[in-house]
Amino acid sequence: MTPVPPVNRGRSPEELERDAWPDPPADATRLVTTVHALRRRPIGTLTVEDLRRLLGQQVGVPFVLPLALEILRRNPMAEGDLYEGDLLAAVLALPPEVWHASPHLAREARAVLAALPAPPPGRPPAVGAVGQRGLSSSRGPR
Repeated sequence: MTPVPPVNRGRSPEELERDAWPDPPADATRLVTTVHALRRRPIGTLTVEDLRRLLGQQVGVPFVLPLALEILRRNPMAEGDLYEGDLLAAVLALPPEVWHASPHLAREARAVLAALPAPPPGRPPAVGAVGQRGLSSSRGPR
């Protein structure tokens, strides 16, 4: 993933990637069908849940990750359909290669983490070690 200039939010991940997928097979799971449909929607219309799903499947990452980080800067615990903070969890679950390729996005994600309040005593942190490892291993200035 290379740094991407601001993109036209009226275009879909499919258009931006210049990679049209065939329709999913008739017996495809709901997740597969949903992800195929989301790839065809303009990125400016994607909800927190849509971004979470696409990032969770690592689809359209160069184009949807900046949008997810934009939302997380305003609300680090933005919630899709699963639980409070599920968008952040999806972002932090991305593999280290994503962060190595886009250190500017890794810096943004670290800034989101730094802005989180400390958990109450005796309560585990809201973010998992997986994402923290991926971010901390990313190259580039912090």
